[in-house]
Amino acid sequence: MYGQDAPSQDALLLTPSSKDSNILQCHGTPVYQYDVIIVGGGVAGAALAYALGKDGRRVLMIERDLSEPDRFMGELLQPGGIEYLKQLHLESTLDGIDGRVIYGALTLVGEGQRLQRYPNRPDSGRPYCAIGFHHGRFVNNLRRAATELSTVTARQGVVSALIEEPGRGRVLGVSYIPSDSVPRDTVGNTGNLPGPLPAFAPLTVLANGGLSKFQRSYLPRLPTCNSCTYAITLRDCELPVPNHSCLVMSKLAPVVIYPISSHETRALVIVPHHVRKMYDNDIRRYLMEKVVPDIPETIRSKFIEGVEASSLRFMPNLYLPPSRCAHNGLLFLGDAFSTRHPVTGGGMTVALGDVVLLKQLLSPQVVPSLDDTRVVAARLRVFHWKRKLWSSAITILAQVYIQIMENQGDPDFSILGFALAEYFKLGGTASSTPVGLIGGVYTNPLLLLYHMNAVVIYGFYRFLISSDSPRTFIGNICRALSALWAGYNLVLPLVWAQLF
Repeated sequence: MYGQDAPSQDALLLTPSSKDSNILQCHGTPVYQYDVIIVGGGVAGAALAYALGKDGRRVLMIERDLSEPDRFMGELLQPGGIEYLKQLHLESTLDGIDGRVIYGALTLVGEGQRLQRYPNRPDSGRPYCAIGFHHGRFVNNLRRAATELSTVTARQGVVSALIEEPGRGRVLGVSYIPSDSVPRDTVGNTGNLPGPLPAFAPLTVLANGGLSKFQRSYLPRLPTCNSCTYAITLRDCELPVPNHSCLVMSKLAPVVIYPISSHETRALVIVPHHVRKMYDNDIRRYLMEKVVPDIPETIRSKFIEGVEASSLRFMPNLYLPPSRCAHNGLLFLGDAFSTRHPVTGGGMTVALGDVVLLKQLLSPQVVPSLDDTRVVAARLRVFHWKRKLWSSAITILAQVYIQIMENQGDPDFSILGFALAEYFKLGGTASSTPVGLIGGVYTNPLLLLYHMNAVVIYGFYRFLISSDSPRTFIGNICRALSALWAGYNLVLPLVWAQLF
């Protein structure tokens, strides 16, 4: 449903903030046209619009471009994300998008390989599964589900500023430049668009991506980036193990390959910034020289075809620990709130889990009116702490995993990689539980800490007994202690940032 124009609020005066160009000060008492304004119509924004609209909340969702998104990130939904969709009654959004079921991953390291599958469901004994798809098709279905509700209004436009109450800093709404009826070739050229319109609601949710310009205005931390992901499309490619993704440990960085439709397979190549500089941004040369030789022979020709035919689009790999916004009336969500490395594909799962939790905490039975700022602020504080119990494991694993994989040239990290591989070789829960944590099937952070310590104990034991002489054994003890120190220097800051 596309809402009517905003009612007149002639008594209000909006003035620019003297401290921040992203903020307008509102002088006067606004009339709330909506209960919630959501900036961003991606996975997090559209799912939240549906969840709150289903509860009878009046929702305005503002998205820069409501046409089908064309992006390669967010094409793998882990099993935990599928379960969250079911809790939101949005599982039908996975229908009709030609998605491919994925039961686990084949990891290739040099001449070795290991197959890791998601754990089985405790009720039916059938395995959990992920699904690969075209991101835009999935988002379109989410938007359609949301906008079919009479309580949800969708607007295409650019949010230029947030509106605050002077002195108190409480966010009252947004100022946006609509582009619903403007030709597409003029969108982005604000000189040809209508003037900014105000929209008011007691709660504004920013779900407009990891590079939201409002992060600098309201969050104590900003995203960091040490690498990029390049996308390659493989046509009619049969992976080594059907219905499984493939993780290739190339010489300088990993490659993740998984199906996204009946005829297309996505290959994502992680390229650290120092590698881009080493090759003077000639990524095709890097792919042909360093990556292609490590790709399995059965799909190597398809990979080369993809490299030659693809435009090699890329996205920055952002890391942003979650931090609570202290301003009443404002909430960050999705990648605007917290990001992790995409190598494990956990972003959409975390976002959908957050939506499930918000739906519970802000339900009309608990919060009859979102105008009650004190009650809403208390529920959002609960949200900030409660979500840590399940989202932290996905983020910590993603960051630890990519650091180990990208630094195999470092002696300490090569030992950590050896320990991890040896632990996975045990099979059983030593293999399925870490994969279950990555997939959001298991969410207890204590379970993650248990397996991390088990990797250290067993993996380092295997490393020490591989010594071929007493002298080598003593040297390996020193190397193991150095690797242990490097490992805890990697993990502990991540745990602290996620849990505290």
